[in-house]
Amino acid sequence: MVSLSGNLLYAAFILYLVATVFFAGSIKDKKGKESSKGPNKWAKIGLVISIIGFALNVGYFITRWIAAGHAPVSNLFEFTTFFGMCLVGAFIVIYFIYKTPILGAFTMPVALLLIAYASMFPREISPLIPALQSDWLHIHVTTAAAGQAILAISFAAGLIYLVKAIDQTKASKRTFWLEAIMFGLVCTLGFVIITSTFSALDYKAEFNWVDKLDKEAKIEYNMPALTGPHEGELLTDGKFEPLVEMPAIINAKKLNTVIWSLASGIILYLLIRLILRKRVGAALQPLTKHINLDLVDEIAYRSVLIGFPVFTLGALIFAMIWAQIAWTRFWGWDPKEVWALITFLFYAAYLHLRLSKGWHGEKSAWLAVVGFIIIMFNLVAVNLVLAGLHSYAG
Repeated sequence: MVSLSGNLLYAAFILYLVATVFFAGSIKDKKGKESSKGPNKWAKIGLVISIIGFALNVGYFITRWIAAGHAPVSNLFEFTTFFGMCLVGAFIVIYFIYKTPILGAFTMPVALLLIAYASMFPREISPLIPALQSDWLHIHVTTAAAGQAILAISFAAGLIYLVKAIDQTKASKRTFWLEAIMFGLVCTLGFVIITSTFSALDYKAEFNWVDKLDKEAKIEYNMPALTGPHEGELLTDGKFEPLVEMPAIINAKKLNTVIWSLASGIILYLLIRLILRKRVGAALQPLTKHINLDLVDEIAYRSVLIGFPVFTLGALIFAMIWAQIAWTRFWGWDPKEVWALITFLFYAAYLHLRLSKGWHGEKSAWLAVVGFIIIMFNLVAVNLVLAGLHSYAG
């Protein structure tokens, strides 16, 4: 059953990749102009492939649930693949409403990066720790992920808006920050590449260290240790000695992963720039030539309008109920709780500024993009670097 679920996920990933190509090809017809009669055959094929891929993805989720005996959202691999699946599902629903193929060309790559990112983490099925042995695991985590996925649609729409609206021919603060977003996406791809490389090389380095409870423990690195564990001692001969030792409050292994991701992302980004001879945003701009800015602005706003209450319900209300049951307190300033609150407050501010202050268009698009960055910081940095009660998710 585990093997079947893995094969279904792999097949879904391939179909998402193929769908991305079709959505990109649907932007222009054979004469180089966007079809005026709605989505062309390329877009329709891309949609069908996306739906089939989504069905296979759901099959992965169900078969892994059967194999594990619980909802497969208990670690970073499971949660992030579920996040990617929900993102594709949200896109399919939005597509049927707005019939905008370019949204697929920007959304599907994000889903691909999420699933590829997830595949870099351990995929073994492990028994749930006592704190997770609750029906609230299914309720809280799945609802929070679904809310984040719907909110992520606003990121794709906002990014399309910015790529088209910002003048890429001259340097400015707007072009700088847009390119910084592109760099972040490239870093995610860099993480997948560098992790896959060391995995293929079967790199392993074991350390003795002292955890935050002053207990001796062992930890295994799968990439050269630039940041070593607290009072760490390298046990594996011939492996890289850490450049710096981290305090016990910092998860040194996961911070090491982030540093390698940034380094590989920088190298990959420079190579892309060398090949394109222009900014990544500028290279994407021709794809948005015939896009209706008011339409993508509307898509971004509607996505937040739907995703915000779903996220609030799952990441805050259900989380507080479960925390009260599991830890006898509904709030404890755990890093994950804090960043869930920050995400909630940010999107509340987004809706306030849009409805009360008239922040439409480019301002709204920037807010949608920043909101997704906060979501990804919560997913990546909080899980990989900051130690807390949710550290089991790593």
